[in-house]
Amino acid sequence: MRRIAIRVDASLLMGTGHVMRCLTLAAALRSRGAEVLFLSRELPGHLHGLIRDQGHALHVLPPPRSPLPEGGALAHAAWLGVPMELDAEECRRALEPLGGIEWMIVDHYAIDAGWQRKLRRVARRMAVIDDLADRHHDADLLLDQALLPDAEERYASLLPAGCIRLLGPDYALLRAEFVAARPQVQPREQLRRLLVFLGGVDAGGYTALALEALARSVLRDRPADVVVGASNPAAASLREYCARQPGLQFHQQVDNMAELMRAADLSIGAGGSTTWERACMGLPSVILVVADNQRPSAEAMGAAGKAWVVEAVGLDAVSLARQLDAIAADPAHFRQVSRLNLELADGRGAERVARRLLAPEVRLRRARADDVRNVYEWRNDESTRRHSHSSSVIPYADHQRWFEKVLADPQRALLIAEDQGRPVGVLRYDVQQDGALVSIYLVPGCGGAGYGSAILGAGSRWLAAEQPEVRTVVGEVLEANVASHRAFREAGYAFKNQAYEQRLRP
Repeated sequence: MRRIAIRVDASLLMGTGHVMRCLTLAAALRSRGAEVLFLSRELPGHLHGLIRDQGHALHVLPPPRSPLPEGGALAHAAWLGVPMELDAEECRRALEPLGGIEWMIVDHYAIDAGWQRKLRRVARRMAVIDDLADRHHDADLLLDQALLPDAEERYASLLPAGCIRLLGPDYALLRAEFVAARPQVQPREQLRRLLVFLGGVDAGGYTALALEALARSVLRDRPADVVVGASNPAAASLREYCARQPGLQFHQQVDNMAELMRAADLSIGAGGSTTWERACMGLPSVILVVADNQRPSAEAMGAAGKAWVVEAVGLDAVSLARQLDAIAADPAHFRQVSRLNLELADGRGAERVARRLLAPEVRLRRARADDVRNVYEWRNDESTRRHSHSSSVIPYADHQRWFEKVLADPQRALLIAEDQGRPVGVLRYDVQQDGALVSIYLVPGCGGAGYGSAILGAGSRWLAAEQPEVRTVVGEVLEANVASHRAFREAGYAFKNQAYEQRLRP
């Protein structure tokens, strides 16, 4: 059994989104045979019952003895409830008896590289879910599902060389219900029904503000679903308000959000993870920026014409009502926003991330002279030639000369990937100054097991250790080679100028 630990919290201060997306990833990991253990602190507004209800093991960290003072090395340090050093020690003690964790996944704004280094004593590899890019990480993999034009550059100086970066809404952690509902989704043509959901806690009380704005707008007669989380402090008063208003349907802690989003034509919602849920359902949204970490991605959505973005701080119902009236007055733009959202996220991000985390572990070694015959046979196999830039059969004498030349060239690295001693692929780097061109193919019969992304990920770590002068790696893939396109994406490469590129160092 492959064991994975997740360190994440929910509270009245930080909301519920971190736990919800980690539960989505945990479900995808479990469906592939992994055992998932959550480590979560007892804080007001925690979701420990939900974690247990979904069948995951949970280690509850003790509640804080006293509030942490504001400030500190990290902007969100107080969210942890205890000093980071104590949190790391408590987590280490909890995991040590288990005899080894394959991946430690961290989704917490109050945790940085110092905590992660301490947990490497009990976890072989470290993964981080982040969207702030405001602190250093000691990670093997980073996931940021936000839509940002400068996603690569944001983390350039914050991650170790060779860290795999999974960036953008392709990796958005959406629950299985969204994948199931996606085929039935169509672009919205008319604005008939609304959805109001401002987060699981909505500590700022923006749900009430949205309902007041709706009552003042030309959309006041449209029916609307109003959703709040289990920890919403104003749930009782919102329920009473909706009961008095014809057309308003109140929901608390729902498990059918995809259904509600598919039924709606316009959403008033917060930024964060629900942005990608709405996009998957093609649901146009007025995004209220209720937290600083939501701002960059929300602004990128607005700049791309994929949402209407409003600052929540200082917002009044009259201004929000004017925004709703403007949307209703421009149906052509409304329909365009719906179509653009459908292109953003297909709902399969959790599947992609889980597949990458559970990809087989491979080891790389330099090719030796006695590998010449095997490499020749693998390269000339029909399945390999079909996806090569040169599909012709290579004579053995030509191959032998090429092989000897590559082994002797210090600017070229020919590597054999092995899984428990069994060859599974060939990786080659051609280095020029601070860049490298990568070429990869699998040993015939090894396709479909996730080796492609695993080999590319291992290659990035090999380059970081063996040839640290390399900053950027580029891979060219034939358009029809679907498996290679997926492997490069899952290894954290970005598609640029008709090729895949990965920046190892700033």
